[in-house]
Amino acid sequence: MLVHVLGSAAGGGFPQWNCNCANCAGVRTGSIRTKARTQSSLALSDGGGRWLLVNASPDVRAQIAACPVLQPGTPVRATGIAAVLLMDAQIDHVTGLLSLREGRALTVLCSAPVREDLSVGLPLFPVLGHYLDLNVVPLPDHGTAFVVAGIPRLRLRTVALASKAPPYSPHRDDPHPGDNLGLVAEDAVSGRRLFYAPGLGAVDGAVAHELAQADIALIDGTCWHDDELARAGITGPKRARQMGHLPLAGAGGMLEQLARFPRPRKILIHINNTNPILDEDSPERRELDRLGIEVAEDGMELAL
Repeated sequence: MLVHVLGSAAGGGFPQWNCNCANCAGVRTGSIRTKARTQSSLALSDGGGRWLLVNASPDVRAQIAACPVLQPGTPVRATGIAAVLLMDAQIDHVTGLLSLREGRALTVLCSAPVREDLSVGLPLFPVLGHYLDLNVVPLPDHGTAFVVAGIPRLRLRTVALASKAPPYSPHRDDPHPGDNLGLVAEDAVSGRRLFYAPGLGAVDGAVAHELAQADIALIDGTCWHDDELARAGITGPKRARQMGHLPLAGAGGMLEQLARFPRPRKILIHINNTNPILDEDSPERRELDRLGIEVAEDGMELAL
């Protein structure tokens, strides 16, 4: 199994276009050691030349351009993308679908709640249906294995996560299983597993089981502190937990949770622009180094 990290930042990317926090200002001026990042997305393959896009961020056009295997070059109109799998209906994970409208056909796999959100709350599916042959495929029940046509060696399963539906969801304050998913991808030959969860509000029993079995965990690293936005001088936004993200630090935080699982290679993804771990010389980044936890960056390649 091949994994390309197309984007590793949270919504807004890094630097965020309207943000002058210490990180965003630092990357623009070059005063901190860091790397710019686009909004989170993965591409998965079994080595056969076809790819599953996991989420379609607003940055998808630039991400495809930076990943040549997704644009094979022949015939005149072509793509290496076999399908798109959506982990949720959040705007930073789905609006890139509009940038794929020039294709003749597009297969999108998603849960029933996500299909509802993208048909009613944010009606991307009806809009896309005017441009191409859109095939929206319902995902199997959580825990049921499936494959994507053209990528037969990649065995996939979804895991329902504790998080929140987007603000435009008809059930924003009434969580449904399937609002947010984790993805288990297993190579049918090597048996090695990836667990991907870019939006995670709690490590429950199902998530703990997958972390214990995974070889690589690409896991939500949105915020270091629960009140991180307020610490950065950004007024108004809610705390990380209120937005559906378990902060890294603090009692019960992601770092404490990950310490329970020695098996997987641990890589944080979906990093918010305010998170101090983006500064590679920060005390927080040194703490991650001490713990053996990596920080995803655009262009990272993994093989399982």
